[in-house]
Amino acid sequence: MSGRISSSPAVCFLLGLPRSGTTLLAHLLQHHPDIAAPPEPWLMLALEGFGRVDQRHPAGSSLIEAATSEFLGRIDRTIVSRAFADAAYDQYLAEAGKRIIIDKTPRYWTALEFLESVYPEAPHLLLMRNPYAIAASLKSTWGIPLRTESSYPVSVSTLVDLMLRLPDVIISSLADLVLGLPKLAAHRTRPKTQFVQYELLVAHPHDEIRRLLRGLGCDPGALASAAMRQADYLRPSSFGDRKILERDAVDESSVKSWQSQLSVEEMQTVTDLVGAELLVELGYEQELLHAQQAGVLDRGREVTELYRRTFRIWWDLRSIKARELSVPSHAAASVHTVSNLSENRDAAIEMLRGEVARLEQILNIS
Repeated sequence: MSGRISSSPAVCFLLGLPRSGTTLLAHLLQHHPDIAAPPEPWLMLALEGFGRVDQRHPAGSSLIEAATSEFLGRIDRTIVSRAFADAAYDQYLAEAGKRIIIDKTPRYWTALEFLESVYPEAPHLLLMRNPYAIAASLKSTWGIPLRTESSYPVSVSTLVDLMLRLPDVIISSLADLVLGLPKLAAHRTRPKTQFVQYELLVAHPHDEIRRLLRGLGCDPGALASAAMRQADYLRPSSFGDRKILERDAVDESSVKSWQSQLSVEEMQTVTDLVGAELLVELGYEQELLHAQQAGVLDRGREVTELYRRTFRIWWDLRSIKARELSVPSHAAASVHTVSNLSENRDAAIEMLRGEVARLEQILNIS
């Protein structure tokens, strides 16, 4: 694959959690004459999942997955993925008349290893935002609940039932904070990775954008300013933060609005899910202090680790459920396969309930 790198398009991955400001950062960067930043391609997620198709496919999704896996097992799948991605990125750049493409897809945290294997030389931009502010945006924009109908945080006694009952999109948004944030935090030490704090970006957009452009090998002088401009290119797309279409300036009020948008119980939920230790590590010690002054407790690393284990079990449970649905009913060996998957799913649910029971016990003690 190394022979292809020199003739490959210049690709940069912009990483960050949903609702962390990635659309804003991509929008400010793409005004540079060298840079194209399409709305959330999701290309590498599709390539990583190649061969896994909808269970309703008439050919049988499990058969398609088995056949493609068998075929690709005889070749280097990384080379194939790179060739496809190169062709797609290259054609987009040619149409846009640009030199560098920034692939901004928030949930690339789920495929960091795949990105590294296919594009080891690619620069990364890693955007971090105060987790309390992300949670407040999830609540106000998407209606993601941070507490149950009772007075308890969403992540205490009803967590298992919520995970099994609520749509995946809701639990996935909480999983971004619980599982995605620590993965991205660890990614800061990767070579060729530029770290960006949302709060600094909105306070000093001109300086931050110029710094990032220099890191990407672009002439900062070619960009007149980092001011907001029309985002009409986003209108035909279903992806990206739609609020940016209504703005004519970078909104600094978004930095502290979480303080009035979250209740003490909701701040407690975020603190438990993310962990006080990670908040401090990422530079949000003052935000944690504000929450603690409002009455939030630091319940310790053990509580956060239990949440992470619980969400990992749920993540595996989703995978089991997907495989269960994809097994064709007409296959001769499917009865045994479905039985094994169902047993694994039942075991995972019991593990889920066990982790939450331990969590409840710790919380009751504290």
